[in-house]
Amino acid sequence: MDTRRNFLQVAAAIIGIALASGASVAFAQGKLKVAAVYTVPVEQQWVSRIHKALNEAKGRGEIDYVFSEKVANADYERVMREFAEKGNQLIVGESFAVEAAARKVAKDYPKTAFLMGSSGKPQAPNFAVFDNYIQEPAYLTGMIAGGMTKTNRIGMVGGYPIPEVNRLMHAFMAGARDVNPNVQFTVTFIGSWFDPPKAKEAAFAMIEKGADVLYAERFGVSDAAKERGKLAIGNVIDTQKDYPNTVVASALWNMEPTIDRAIAAVKSNTFKAEDYGQYSLMKNKGSELAPLGTFASKVPADLQAKVKAKEKEILDGKLKVAVVETEPKSTTK
Repeated sequence: MDTRRNFLQVAAAIIGIALASGASVAFAQGKLKVAAVYTVPVEQQWVSRIHKALNEAKGRGEIDYVFSEKVANADYERVMREFAEKGNQLIVGESFAVEAAARKVAKDYPKTAFLMGSSGKPQAPNFAVFDNYIQEPAYLTGMIAGGMTKTNRIGMVGGYPIPEVNRLMHAFMAGARDVNPNVQFTVTFIGSWFDPPKAKEAAFAMIEKGADVLYAERFGVSDAAKERGKLAIGNVIDTQKDYPNTVVASALWNMEPTIDRAIAAVKSNTFKAEDYGQYSLMKNKGSELAPLGTFASKVPADLQAKVKAKEKEILDGKLKVAVVETEPKSTTK
């Protein structure tokens, strides 16, 4: 009996120390309660990377993870509040179209950590932001596209002309011009984050105008390229396994550095309003150029050497890819 009493007293003392040090949630519960709110299906490129990183943390036993997908903008605030009310300590999502609502919820739950995809600034004390700053590998994929086109015409299909999309397109275009000053671009935005049929039709129209390489910022573009025997460049995820003779290269976004840092901050009671954008850069392993895979022997060796040289310059800090967030325009008629 005395042994049991002593054990309980020691355990209580340890928990008391943990509570006093601010490690209460992480220590007492073992796993962090994390929820995510997505406006699109989890298979959509952008969201799939967040979902993947959170599932990896769940697989390691670090977090309990729940999510809602395909949440309408009108329901976003309600779903966020429900997750906060249920005691989730970290809520992740993309608030681009619901910025005001998301920030309002964060104000009402100051002890809950919010990590949201956003074009805006952090909001003290608990609203941190992130974004897919993968312009560096986008530049490298542009180099590949510029070197692979035979017609000097590249088609680019995007969702909406917002900063998050624009900066990647501009970086891609700059990379293409780096190796091919004669390249021309046709740019179209479909007005949707997830409408593969519409993106496919837009790509078909570009192919009809002579484009032989397509920048697939949205799902559906690679399908058009495959059907017409053209090439495609991927964005955010690598779909080459699904299009082995079509997708030459992709700019990959790795959300693990961002998610892992946020989880650690919440567990150590150090989470604050800050911009996590830097953790998407190549030097922080937040992005990378996907392996050429099935195109390793099809992309000319001299072009691969140029890309490798630029990649090293980026990693060494000698080349800073410009962040241009204005709407990109077509250069072909």
